[in-house]
Amino acid sequence: MRTIGHVGALVGVGLAVALLAGAVPSARQAQPPAQQPPVQPPAATTPPPATPSQQQQEQQPPPRIRTGINYVRVDAIVTDRQGNPVIDLKQEEFKIKEDGKPQAIESFSVIKIDALAEQIDGPPAREIRSIFDEQREAQRPDVRLFIILLDDYHVRRGNDMAVRKPLIDFIENSLAPADMVAIMYPLTPITGLTFTRNRRSLVSAIEHFQGRRFDYQPRNEYEERYAYYPAATVEQIRNQVTMTALKGAAIRLGGLREGRKSLIFVSEGFTSILPPQLNDPVAAMPGVGNAARGSPSVQNSDRAEWSSTVDMVSDLSLIFTEMNRNNTSIYAVDPRGLAAFEYDINQGVGLQTDRKHLESSLDTLRALADNTDGRAIINRNDLGKGMQQIIRDASAYYLIGYNSAQAPTDGRFHKIDVEVTRRGVDVRARKGYWAYTAEDAARADTPRVEAPPAVTAALAGLVDPPRGRPARFWIGTSRGENGKSKVTFAWEPIPPVAGERRPGDESVSHITLTALAPDGRPLFRGRVPDQNAAASPPPSMAAGMPGAGAASASFEVPPGRMQLRVSVQNATGQVMDSSTSDVSVPDYTTPQVALGTPRLFRARTPRDVQALKANPAAAPSPDRTFARTERLLVRVDAYGPGTAPPALTARLLNRAGTPMSDVPVQVSDTGAAEMELSFAALAAGDYLLELNAKAAAGTAQEVVAFRVR
Repeated sequence: MRTIGHVGALVGVGLAVALLAGAVPSARQAQPPAQQPPVQPPAATTPPPATPSQQQQEQQPPPRIRTGINYVRVDAIVTDRQGNPVIDLKQEEFKIKEDGKPQAIESFSVIKIDALAEQIDGPPAREIRSIFDEQREAQRPDVRLFIILLDDYHVRRGNDMAVRKPLIDFIENSLAPADMVAIMYPLTPITGLTFTRNRRSLVSAIEHFQGRRFDYQPRNEYEERYAYYPAATVEQIRNQVTMTALKGAAIRLGGLREGRKSLIFVSEGFTSILPPQLNDPVAAMPGVGNAARGSPSVQNSDRAEWSSTVDMVSDLSLIFTEMNRNNTSIYAVDPRGLAAFEYDINQGVGLQTDRKHLESSLDTLRALADNTDGRAIINRNDLGKGMQQIIRDASAYYLIGYNSAQAPTDGRFHKIDVEVTRRGVDVRARKGYWAYTAEDAARADTPRVEAPPAVTAALAGLVDPPRGRPARFWIGTSRGENGKSKVTFAWEPIPPVAGERRPGDESVSHITLTALAPDGRPLFRGRVPDQNAAASPPPSMAAGMPGAGAASASFEVPPGRMQLRVSVQNATGQVMDSSTSDVSVPDYTTPQVALGTPRLFRARTPRDVQALKANPAAAPSPDRTFARTERLLVRVDAYGPGTAPPALTARLLNRAGTPMSDVPVQVSDTGAAEMELSFAALAAGDYLLELNAKAAAGTAQEVVAFRVR
């Protein structure tokens, strides 16, 4: 599927000249979920009179989602001379041309959202509790989608406070109950971006917004890596991080639905090149070793200025492409208001350089807005009035689609002209799009390869326990004695979040575990940790002990099904939580190749890993989320006919199930296979460890998922 975009003339001579070179963008498009059919009322029931809000929704069916590499869509905003929206136009009144050639309109929808009528007559908005709720609600035609990107890398401390009130007023007074909003920062992962209707949480997030422009003190592990690079290098890294966030936000919005989406970009614009007075040799040590500090006459060369402008335009064009393909508009909000200077007077930058850099940063905001059919809310002290236009643009527009008669695959820009036959109205629409290259088109037409079922099942296990649960559990099996199977149960407490109250208002002390056969016969009953076993301290007492963060118990049962009852208790014996689950215990006595349940152990240092290897009775970690500063030890048993164990190999996979690297396997003194992983080289995300056992009698495979934060 392809979306329209527009790359008009950029504001500023330098940007306009540099854009002529063009840039071939990458082709990435998330597939929107299919829309749900409307629910029909029962035939035997006389429906009540429709409210005004319901009548509007009946008159505007949800947009049809088209597929195909040549399908193009564009949203058009039509207003009268006073700026009021005009929404009574028919499809016959529109004309679309691509590169001057008429195109046949194949889909036409009128999107009109009346927030007041929705608030009075519409049904109450549902709370967003899950990804399913998010996707379902985003498909409603009366829901507007917004992402507010708080670009702390490019907002000065102090200007952040000036923009808080307009943003809070926008959330409290302009949004309708059904509107969905997500707030992100440049370093927010797209997988962690969630939409909400909770206005209180949105306001709280904005109240804590702090700008950091030209402040290079590191605040996390990622920033510590480059904090001691030159300031110019750090500034370029920050530019790329923010631009990547913009593109990721567009893809996230494009995957939710087809209609118009808005990205509110709170930023003072990008800096293509730092003046020598700010280009310190060590970013985290401002002024140290910089001879240009306090010398206004020192300037960058014209060649360096021109080269940096060309690079900036090339980077911005990639943002335009992603925004246009995902039908997302950027509304750039400059918190400086009516800006007079780019740099502080104590930074010693000359007035001519200061003015040139101020215009350059404003040009980047204008370019982002103009080329994505948004608006640049800049050079104005009343930001609230400018932000009202965001709501108006998202509330009344036409969604038009056609199949390109040219079907271009040249990777070039193709101009779009949207006209109406009615007089006295103004039309604002995207002015064109970047076509796919032949290679991009081939990739887009290639059917997506689904992840193997084992990968999907493993990733499904990466679900955090419901909020309010005091403990996390893990159950594993391995070969036991006398034809039985060994069941291991491990648990660890979950610290309460701020303000959360639990039964007894105490920490977890122990768990009472009961295993029952299908006929109700008890197989095991005990306390974890065992109060009589001094070598098994409770998790709350295990600080600083490798592998002792969880408590565990093991018992042997016949293969087959059993019922496991768990009772979580505090020190006084009060039950804080309980659960019952059915467990299928494998039979490891068969002549087939089999793998026991992989056991994962958390470690902080190589010394911790060695301590875990020397402790075969260490309790495995029930948690599957690890920090990048931690290490992971995996232990698994492989079984097969005969005395020799099957050969075991391991591979690290990404979330899609694609192999990344082989993982060395060692055999412990107890005969179990062990693998060690360091997360330092891995980015935050979900990963899998694939274990394969092979022998003459056959093969077996286990896939275990884990998350790196």
